Amino acid sequence: MENKILGLHHITAIASQAKRNLDFYTNVLGLRLVKKTVNFDDPGTYHFYFGDEIGTPGSILTFFPWEGVDKGRNGAGMATNIGYAVPIGSLDFWATRLREQGVEAEQAEIFGEKVLAFTDPDGLQLQLMEASAADTRSGWLAPGISESSALKGFHNVTLTLQKHDATAKVLTDIFGYNFEKQEDNTLRFATSAIATANIVDIVEDNGAKRGYHAAGTNHHIAFRVKDEDTLMAYREKVLSAGLQITPKIDRDYFFSLYFREPGGVLFEIATDNPGFARDETIAELGSALKLPKQYEGIRTDIEKALPVLD
Repeated sequence: MENKILGLHHITAIASQAKRNLDFYTNVLGLRLVKKTVNFDDPGTYHFYFGDEIGTPGSILTFFPWEGVDKGRNGAGMATNIGYAVPIGSLDFWATRLREQGVEAEQAEIFGEKVLAFTDPDGLQLQLMEASAADTRSGWLAPGISESSALKGFHNVTLTLQKHDATAKVLTDIFGYNFEKQEDNTLRFATSAIATANIVDIVEDNGAKRGYHAAGTNHHIAFRVKDEDTLMAYREKVLSAGLQITPKIDRDYFFSLYFREPGGVLFEIATDNPGFARDETIAELGSALKLPKQYEGIRTDIEKALPVLD
Protein backbone atom coordinates (compact mmCIF):
# COMPACT_ATOMS: atom_id res chain seq x y z
CA MET A 1 0.00 0.00 0.00
CA GLU A 2 1.09 3.55 -0.63
CA ASN A 3 2.21 5.97 2.07
CA LYS A 4 -1.18 7.63 2.08
CA ILE A 5 -4.28 7.91 4.19
CA LEU A 6 -6.11 4.68 3.36
CA GLY A 7 -9.63 5.76 4.21
CA LEU A 8 -11.23 5.06 7.58
CA HIS A 9 -9.55 2.88 10.18
CA HIS A 10 -12.18 2.85 12.93
CA ILE A 11 -14.93 4.94 14.49
CA THR A 12 -15.45 5.20 18.25
CA ALA A 13 -18.80 5.96 19.87
CA ILE A 14 -20.36 6.11 23.33
CA ALA A 15 -23.00 3.81 24.80
CA SER A 16 -24.80 3.72 28.14
CA GLN A 17 -25.18 -0.03 28.77
CA ALA A 18 -22.46 -2.54 27.97
CA LYS A 19 -24.62 -5.65 27.66
CA ARG A 20 -27.28 -3.95 25.54
CA ASN A 21 -24.59 -2.50 23.28
CA LEU A 22 -22.91 -5.89 22.87
CA ASP A 23 -26.19 -7.65 22.14
CA PHE A 24 -27.30 -5.13 19.51
CA TYR A 25 -24.12 -5.09 17.47
CA THR A 26 -23.49 -8.83 17.58
CA ASN A 27 -27.00 -10.31 17.63
CA VAL A 28 -28.91 -7.72 15.58
CA LEU A 29 -26.35 -6.29 13.16
CA GLY A 30 -24.25 -9.45 13.13
CA LEU A 31 -20.84 -7.91 13.68
CA ARG A 32 -18.06 -9.84 15.34
CA LEU A 33 -16.75 -8.81 18.74
CA VAL A 34 -13.07 -8.83 17.79
CA LYS A 35 -11.69 -7.40 21.02
CA LYS A 36 -12.99 -7.03 24.56
CA THR A 37 -10.75 -4.76 26.57
CA VAL A 38 -11.04 -1.66 28.77
CA ASN A 39 -10.75 2.07 28.34
CA PHE A 40 -7.09 3.09 28.67
CA ASP A 41 -8.07 6.05 30.88
CA ASP A 42 -10.94 4.38 32.75
CA PRO A 43 -10.27 0.66 33.32
CA GLY A 44 -13.64 0.20 35.02
CA THR A 45 -15.27 0.71 31.62
CA TYR A 46 -15.21 -1.76 28.74
CA HIS A 47 -13.86 -0.92 25.31
CA PHE A 48 -15.58 -3.08 22.68
CA TYR A 49 -14.33 -3.48 19.12
CA PHE A 50 -16.81 -4.78 16.53
CA GLY A 51 -15.86 -5.65 12.97
CA ASP A 52 -15.36 -8.40 10.43
CA GLU A 53 -13.62 -11.73 11.04
CA ILE A 54 -10.19 -10.24 11.80
CA GLY A 55 -11.07 -6.64 12.60
CA THR A 56 -9.89 -5.31 9.26
CA PRO A 57 -9.29 -1.54 9.33
CA GLY A 58 -12.30 0.08 7.75
CA SER A 59 -14.71 -2.33 9.47
CA ILE A 60 -14.07 -1.49 13.12
CA LEU A 61 -16.70 0.28 15.24
CA THR A 62 -15.63 0.66 18.86
CA PHE A 63 -17.56 1.70 21.96
CA PHE A 64 -16.97 3.13 25.38
CA PRO A 65 -20.08 1.83 27.21
CA TRP A 66 -20.16 4.10 30.24
CA GLU A 67 -22.92 2.63 32.40
CA GLY A 68 -25.76 5.08 32.97
CA VAL A 69 -24.17 8.00 31.12
CA ASP A 70 -26.60 10.68 29.96
CA LYS A 71 -27.86 10.78 26.40
CA GLY A 72 -25.77 12.95 24.10
CA ARG A 73 -26.85 15.34 21.38
CA ASN A 74 -25.75 15.34 17.77
CA GLY A 75 -24.77 18.70 16.41
CA ALA A 76 -22.09 20.83 14.83
CA GLY A 77 -18.51 19.74 15.34
CA MET A 78 -19.32 16.04 15.39
CA ALA A 79 -19.41 12.94 13.28
CA THR A 80 -23.16 12.41 13.13
CA ASN A 81 -23.78 9.37 10.92
CA ILE A 82 -21.99 6.08 10.29
CA GLY A 83 -22.60 4.41 6.94
CA TYR A 84 -22.04 0.67 6.45
CA ALA A 85 -21.80 -0.93 3.02
CA VAL A 86 -24.19 -3.85 2.48
CA PRO A 87 -24.72 -6.07 -0.58
CA ILE A 88 -26.94 -4.80 -3.37
CA GLY A 89 -30.51 -5.95 -2.83
CA SER A 90 -30.18 -6.58 0.92
CA LEU A 91 -32.04 -3.57 2.30
CA ASP A 92 -35.39 -5.38 2.37
CA PHE A 93 -33.79 -8.12 4.47
CA TRP A 94 -32.43 -5.53 6.87
CA ALA A 95 -35.69 -3.58 7.04
CA THR A 96 -37.49 -6.78 8.05
CA ARG A 97 -34.80 -7.87 10.50
CA LEU A 98 -34.71 -4.49 12.21
CA ARG A 99 -38.50 -4.28 12.39
CA GLU A 100 -38.62 -7.70 14.04
CA GLN A 101 -36.20 -6.36 16.65
CA GLY A 102 -38.37 -3.32 17.30
CA VAL A 103 -36.06 -0.94 15.43
CA GLU A 104 -37.69 1.65 13.19
CA ALA A 105 -35.87 2.29 9.91
CA GLU A 106 -36.47 4.60 6.98
CA GLN A 107 -35.38 4.11 3.38
CA ALA A 108 -33.90 7.04 1.52
CA GLU A 109 -31.37 7.83 -1.18
CA ILE A 110 -28.09 9.74 -0.86
CA PHE A 111 -25.96 10.58 -3.90
CA GLY A 112 -27.94 8.02 -5.87
CA GLU A 113 -27.28 5.23 -3.35
CA LYS A 114 -30.09 3.44 -1.52
CA VAL A 115 -29.95 3.89 2.25
CA LEU A 116 -31.68 2.38 5.26
CA ALA A 117 -31.41 4.78 8.21
CA PHE A 118 -32.01 3.87 11.86
CA THR A 119 -30.55 4.34 15.34
CA ASP A 120 -29.06 1.94 17.85
CA PRO A 121 -30.56 1.60 21.38
CA ASP A 122 -28.68 4.72 22.54
CA GLY A 123 -29.71 6.80 19.53
CA LEU A 124 -26.48 6.51 17.52
CA GLN A 125 -27.34 7.28 13.89
CA LEU A 126 -26.53 4.46 11.48
CA GLN A 127 -27.07 3.92 7.77
CA LEU A 128 -26.90 0.75 5.71
CA MET A 129 -25.97 1.68 2.15
CA GLU A 130 -26.05 -0.15 -1.14
CA ALA A 131 -22.85 1.34 -2.52
CA SER A 132 -22.71 2.17 -6.22
CA ALA A 133 -19.03 1.10 -6.42
CA ALA A 134 -18.06 -2.57 -6.32
CA ASP A 135 -17.23 -3.82 -2.83
CA THR A 136 -15.60 -7.24 -2.63
CA ARG A 137 -15.19 -7.31 1.15
CA SER A 138 -16.74 -10.19 3.07
CA GLY A 139 -18.75 -9.55 6.21
CA TRP A 140 -18.90 -11.67 9.36
CA LEU A 141 -21.52 -14.41 8.96
CA ALA A 142 -23.50 -14.38 12.19
CA PRO A 143 -26.54 -16.64 12.76
CA GLY A 144 -29.34 -15.66 10.40
CA ILE A 145 -27.08 -13.43 8.30
CA SER A 146 -25.66 -14.72 5.02
CA GLU A 147 -23.00 -13.42 2.66
CA SER A 148 -25.80 -11.80 0.64
CA SER A 149 -26.73 -9.53 3.54
CA ALA A 150 -23.75 -9.21 5.94
CA LEU A 151 -22.33 -5.78 6.69
CA LYS A 152 -19.08 -5.42 4.73
CA GLY A 153 -17.55 -2.56 6.69
CA PHE A 154 -17.77 1.20 6.53
CA HIS A 155 -18.93 2.98 3.41
CA ASN A 156 -18.75 6.53 4.70
CA VAL A 157 -18.93 8.76 7.72
CA THR A 158 -20.86 12.04 7.91
CA LEU A 159 -19.64 15.16 9.70
CA THR A 160 -21.98 18.02 10.63
CA LEU A 161 -20.28 21.41 10.59
CA GLN A 162 -21.31 25.04 10.71
CA LYS A 163 -18.72 25.79 8.00
CA HIS A 164 -17.06 23.20 5.82
CA ASP A 165 -14.11 25.07 4.31
CA ALA A 166 -11.39 24.56 6.92
CA THR A 167 -12.28 20.91 7.46
CA ALA A 168 -12.35 20.30 3.72
CA LYS A 169 -8.86 21.76 3.52
CA VAL A 170 -7.61 19.19 6.06
CA LEU A 171 -9.19 16.39 4.03
CA THR A 172 -7.80 17.56 0.69
CA ASP A 173 -4.49 19.24 1.52
CA ILE A 174 -3.29 16.95 4.32
CA PHE A 175 -5.15 13.66 3.85
CA GLY A 176 -5.24 13.59 0.06
CA TYR A 177 -9.02 13.36 -0.35
CA ASN A 178 -10.77 14.88 -3.34
CA PHE A 179 -14.04 16.78 -3.48
CA GLU A 180 -16.39 14.65 -5.58
CA LYS A 181 -19.86 16.17 -5.59
CA GLN A 182 -22.52 18.08 -3.71
CA GLU A 183 -26.18 17.37 -3.04
CA ASP A 184 -28.03 20.24 -1.35
CA ASN A 185 -25.90 21.10 1.71
CA THR A 186 -24.00 17.77 1.74
CA LEU A 187 -20.53 17.62 0.22
CA ARG A 188 -18.80 14.33 -0.56
CA PHE A 189 -15.05 13.79 -0.33
CA ALA A 190 -13.25 10.55 -1.18
CA THR A 191 -9.74 9.19 -1.51
CA SER A 192 -8.64 7.07 -4.44
CA ALA A 193 -5.90 5.45 -2.31
CA ILE A 194 -8.32 2.64 -1.44
CA ALA A 195 -11.63 1.48 -2.88
CA THR A 196 -13.69 1.04 0.30
CA ALA A 197 -14.33 2.91 3.57
CA ASN A 198 -12.95 5.90 1.68
CA ILE A 199 -15.74 8.51 1.84
CA VAL A 200 -16.29 11.47 4.15
CA ASP A 201 -19.52 13.44 3.75
CA ILE A 202 -19.87 16.91 5.25
CA VAL A 203 -23.26 18.40 6.05
CA GLU A 204 -22.87 22.16 6.30
CA ASP A 205 -25.47 23.72 8.60
CA ASN A 206 -24.77 27.30 9.61
CA GLY A 207 -27.48 27.21 12.26
CA ALA A 208 -26.57 23.89 13.85
CA LYS A 209 -25.99 23.96 17.59
CA ARG A 210 -22.85 22.40 18.96
CA GLY A 211 -23.19 18.74 19.78
CA TYR A 212 -22.74 17.14 23.17
CA HIS A 213 -20.68 13.95 23.52
CA ALA A 214 -22.44 11.28 25.58
CA ALA A 215 -24.48 8.15 24.89
CA GLY A 216 -25.58 7.76 21.29
CA THR A 217 -22.91 10.00 19.78
CA ASN A 218 -19.59 9.47 18.06
CA HIS A 219 -16.49 10.23 20.11
CA HIS A 220 -13.95 10.35 17.26
CA ILE A 221 -13.12 8.98 13.83
CA ALA A 222 -9.81 7.38 12.91
CA PHE A 223 -8.10 7.44 9.53
CA ARG A 224 -5.88 4.60 8.40
CA VAL A 225 -2.18 4.44 7.54
CA LYS A 226 -0.11 1.32 6.95
CA ASP A 227 2.65 1.75 9.55
CA GLU A 228 4.40 3.96 12.08
CA ASP A 229 6.70 5.66 9.59
CA THR A 230 3.69 6.87 7.62
CA LEU A 231 1.97 7.83 10.85
CA MET A 232 4.80 10.10 11.92
CA ALA A 233 5.07 11.64 8.45
CA TYR A 234 1.44 12.70 8.81
CA ARG A 235 2.20 14.14 12.22
CA GLU A 236 4.62 16.53 10.55
CA LYS A 237 2.02 17.43 7.92
CA VAL A 238 -0.56 18.25 10.58
CA LEU A 239 1.94 20.33 12.55
CA SER A 240 2.99 22.16 9.38
CA ALA A 241 -0.64 23.12 8.84
CA GLY A 242 -0.62 24.90 12.21
CA LEU A 243 -2.71 22.32 14.07
CA GLN A 244 -1.92 20.75 17.43
CA ILE A 245 -1.44 16.97 17.49
CA THR A 246 -0.50 14.43 20.16
CA PRO A 247 2.69 12.39 20.31
CA LYS A 248 2.47 8.78 19.11
CA ILE A 249 0.35 6.66 21.46
CA ASP A 250 0.48 2.88 21.69
CA ARG A 251 -3.09 1.52 21.73
CA ASP A 252 -1.92 -2.12 21.85
CA TYR A 253 -3.55 -3.04 18.52
CA PHE A 254 -2.46 0.07 16.60
CA PHE A 255 -0.44 3.23 17.10
CA SER A 256 -2.28 6.53 17.09
CA LEU A 257 -2.12 10.30 16.83
CA TYR A 258 -5.02 12.60 17.76
CA PHE A 259 -5.90 16.13 16.72
CA ARG A 260 -9.02 18.25 16.58
CA GLU A 261 -9.73 19.53 13.10
CA PRO A 262 -10.89 23.17 12.72
CA GLY A 263 -14.59 22.26 12.67
CA GLY A 264 -14.31 20.59 16.05
CA VAL A 265 -14.32 16.87 15.17
CA LEU A 266 -11.69 14.77 16.94
CA PHE A 267 -9.59 13.04 14.28
CA GLU A 268 -7.27 10.12 14.90
CA ILE A 269 -4.69 8.62 12.57
CA ALA A 270 -4.10 4.92 13.29
CA THR A 271 -1.80 2.23 11.91
CA ASP A 272 -2.65 -1.19 10.52
CA ASN A 273 0.00 -2.79 12.71
CA PRO A 274 0.14 -4.78 14.92
CA GLY A 275 -3.52 -5.79 14.57
CA PHE A 276 -6.00 -7.61 16.80
CA ALA A 277 -4.39 -11.05 16.55
CA ARG A 278 -1.34 -9.97 18.52
CA ASP A 279 -2.72 -11.48 21.77
CA GLU A 280 -5.42 -13.89 20.55
CA THR A 281 -5.70 -16.27 17.63
CA ILE A 282 -8.17 -15.30 14.93
CA ALA A 283 -10.52 -18.05 16.13
CA GLU A 284 -10.38 -16.70 19.70
CA LEU A 285 -10.83 -12.99 18.94
CA GLY A 286 -13.11 -11.27 21.45
CA SER A 287 -13.51 -14.31 23.68
CA ALA A 288 -11.35 -13.16 26.63
CA LEU A 289 -10.93 -9.88 28.49
CA LYS A 290 -7.64 -8.36 27.34
CA LEU A 291 -6.10 -5.64 29.50
CA PRO A 292 -3.45 -3.05 28.73
CA LYS A 293 -0.26 -4.21 30.45
CA GLN A 294 -0.40 -1.44 33.05
CA TYR A 295 -3.63 -2.92 34.42
CA GLU A 296 -2.75 -6.62 34.56
CA GLY A 297 -1.69 -6.26 38.20
CA ILE A 298 -5.22 -5.24 39.19
CA ARG A 299 -7.11 -7.62 36.88
CA THR A 300 -9.21 -9.10 39.70
CA ASP A 301 -10.40 -5.66 40.81
CA ILE A 302 -11.19 -4.64 37.24
CA GLU A 303 -13.15 -7.81 36.54
CA LYS A 304 -15.23 -7.21 39.67
CA ALA A 305 -15.93 -3.61 38.66
CA LEU A 306 -16.96 -4.29 35.05
CA PRO A 307 -20.64 -4.87 34.20
CA VAL A 308 -21.76 -8.48 33.84
CA LEU A 309 -22.26 -9.43 30.18
CA ASP A 310 -23.70 -12.97 30.41
